[in-house]
Amino acid sequence: MGLGKANHLANALYDRAARNPHLSLTILTALTPEVPRYGDDLRGRFLGPVVERLFGGYPELRYARDRRNGTLPANIRVEEFFFLAGSQLGVASAQQNHICANYTHAMGYLLERGVNVIAQLLARRPGEPDGASLSLSCNTDLGIDLLAARRQGRADFLFLGQVNDELPFMGGDAAIPRGECDFLLAGDDCQFPLFAPPREAVHPRDYAAAMHVARLVPDGGTLQIGIGSLGDAVAHCLILRHRNNRLFRDLAAHLPGTGAESHLEPFDEGLHGLSEMLVETFLDLREAGILKREVDGRVLNAAFFLGSRAFYRRLGELAEDERDKLAMRSVHFVNALYGDEDTKRRGRVRARFVNKAMMATLLGDVISDGLESGQVVSGVGGQYNFAAQAFELAGARSIIVVPATRESSGRTVSNIRWTYGNTTVPRHLRDIVVTEYGVADLRGRTDRDVIAAMLAVTDSRFQEELLEKATAAGKIESGYRIPAPHRNNLPETIKHAFTDTQAEDFPDFPFGSDFTDTERALLPLLDEIRQTQGRRVALIRLAAGGLIAGSAGDRENAILERMGLDRARGIRARFYRYLVRGNYRSTSRDTD
Repeated sequence: MGLGKANHLANALYDRAARNPHLSLTILTALTPEVPRYGDDLRGRFLGPVVERLFGGYPELRYARDRRNGTLPANIRVEEFFFLAGSQLGVASAQQNHICANYTHAMGYLLERGVNVIAQLLARRPGEPDGASLSLSCNTDLGIDLLAARRQGRADFLFLGQVNDELPFMGGDAAIPRGECDFLLAGDDCQFPLFAPPREAVHPRDYAAAMHVARLVPDGGTLQIGIGSLGDAVAHCLILRHRNNRLFRDLAAHLPGTGAESHLEPFDEGLHGLSEMLVETFLDLREAGILKREVDGRVLNAAFFLGSRAFYRRLGELAEDERDKLAMRSVHFVNALYGDEDTKRRGRVRARFVNKAMMATLLGDVISDGLESGQVVSGVGGQYNFAAQAFELAGARSIIVVPATRESSGRTVSNIRWTYGNTTVPRHLRDIVVTEYGVADLRGRTDRDVIAAMLAVTDSRFQEELLEKATAAGKIESGYRIPAPHRNNLPETIKHAFTDTQAEDFPDFPFGSDFTDTERALLPLLDEIRQTQGRRVALIRLAAGGLIAGSAGDRENAILERMGLDRARGIRARFYRYLVRGNYRSTSRDTD
């Protein structure tokens, strides 16, 4: 799953089977890391140097390459229960061999298939080059229970380990004796840089949604958050609440939809982390004095991790006693209550499980894993696990964050739908849905009241259309009017709420970035151009602005040089240059 893939071992096994059609190989996996691909368009011009800098030296997984190219040998199958989001859309082999599963069910499927080889990346304790002490490190999720099943005689497989010295040694349940490995690859020739995706930029609407989430988290509670811009935004807003409480309260009062449950005070008792994924922001919450509520000597329990190079380095540089407070556990321990249930219940008090979704319906269905066409975007993973767990724990809530809109083919469309032909978390588990426009508390409410609550957090450009559909279906009374405070749910409202804040209070990268200053300046420009695609008049207007622009200032020249457009040749390159300059001029005064 993800980071813990032993690439050299996987490639060796794949190559062996590919050379011999009489062998049969089935690879069961999840979250296959793939280095981003790019062409010569604007996106490619930006990505090229970034990919070389961040992913150079990462060995390509040949099964992933051939699956994408449609050249998998007939005797090899790759079955996967979770994809990197969007990475396998349109890839026929991946779509046909996706296993729709809760994370907690994956091990059972492995045992049912009679898995006979487990290959995993391992860490060794610093100062012990012989590998006497090893660690499952980033992937205790399934490894702990699989090895236990083998010891109990419920499984029969070879356990192959590959040591990677960039992988931090995690103790506790993650530590295993050398004797667990039937084969250990530990040579210098097999070292490689870990897969390390860069942190994403955080946008104002991420911060708006995160401010709502941060008000829902009680002191002394339990927290789950995920990777990406939303997780960074939530952590930043929790730290703001703790360190700059006046600003936090002022902004909370000015944001739309602030009538739900509110916890505005700084953290005294602190939070305990219970998160399928150990994300880097938990380290930031720890340093801020928020992640400090201990349960059995641990401030966090997680099942796997993946993040930036800085994250891996920070984990490895922690003092051992501090690192041991971050417990890597089985996914069954983290995602489920069964097994030592009383102990789990005592530790998981006032839990807030925060997850992101692509869409939600007016009746409270949540769509996170796939499209109604049947194409799988990512997978169910642990989202259903935590939604269900929130209903079983006293005082717990499942918080699903959905961006109110998205851009599609040059149009703005609503992510709040009347109905949708795919569901990840069904409406009988509807709990709390958050958009940038507010909080919809849905638990235990009637369909009519759920619809009214969801309309209140919908972008106002789509409220009436959705209301008409609900009325036509007889699910809300004819003549219902959306309350006035919720009829101004527009991007401008969010922008206005942040008008009096300083840029340093809500930075694009609150916890640092792998991008250079010039690349960070480019990101919003390229995003604006991407959103303009499909609107020909708008694109031409942007390019025309660049065509008539005067001399460029230093910053603009640096941007053009970084994109290889400082000496643009050819029609396409010149058009790209005009687009970048036109967009830059529309958002900047650097025209010296």
